Amino acid sequence: MNPVISNWAEQRVWIIGASSGIGAETAKLLLQRGARVALSARRVDLLQAVANFHPRSVVAGLDLTDPASVQAAYAQIAMEWQGVDMVLIVAGSYNEMRADNFDLAIARNMLELNLHGPLNCLDVVLPGLLAQGHGSIGIVSSVAGYSGLPKALIYGPSKAALINLCESLYLDLRPRGIGVYMINPGFVATALTAGNDFPMPALMKAPDAAREIVRGMERGEFHIHFPKRLSNVLRVLRMLPYRLYFWIIHKGTGL
Repeated sequence: MNPVISNWAEQRVWIIGASSGIGAETAKLLLQRGARVALSARRVDLLQAVANFHPRSVVAGLDLTDPASVQAAYAQIAMEWQGVDMVLIVAGSYNEMRADNFDLAIARNMLELNLHGPLNCLDVVLPGLLAQGHGSIGIVSSVAGYSGLPKALIYGPSKAALINLCESLYLDLRPRGIGVYMINPGFVATALTAGNDFPMPALMKAPDAAREIVRGMERGEFHIHFPKRLSNVLRVLRMLPYRLYFWIIHKGTGL
């Protein structure tokens, strides 16, 4: 559904959320494969450690929740490269929440980063991509966005919104020559999941997740989801009647 990528050396890739976890590992992998990679996140010191003075890297710190900060980072990268070919939005946050511990401030902060942050990025990059008539946008959502899950009272809806956003972006952008990647990981061992107090089936390491993402983009896939033994089960469960779905989730998680 997207163009196949056979030569990363021609790609100018901007990764937002590249200081750790999936974003950092994807940045390292793409640098190894010859891409030019711009790394962005709040912690510039961590970005510099990931880039490791690589000659094809650019470090541009930003706060994804601040539109002016996103604009400044993009201006820095555009000055260096005269534009970008691919934007990967990996940054996101997770806070465990259920109805009996609902916290409006935490909910708003999560939505500000997980949903409004990608919108801040789109506001900056869409005009350039549309003007050049080629390129791509990838947004990391989650399998938690497929359907309601325990302890994901706000995280799940924020990711569901990104899934819908990617689908709509594809319909608008693909006819204009711009690819869209909807990326839905399962459980990945990162700082965000380290505090989970429940079993995480099919837990992956961040370098393995990065390889799945890059492999999917190389193949031109729109829906990049992994690990398949978890993501496909959740997709099938979502097609069941609600009564059966809720019963299976409750029995399966014990939550």
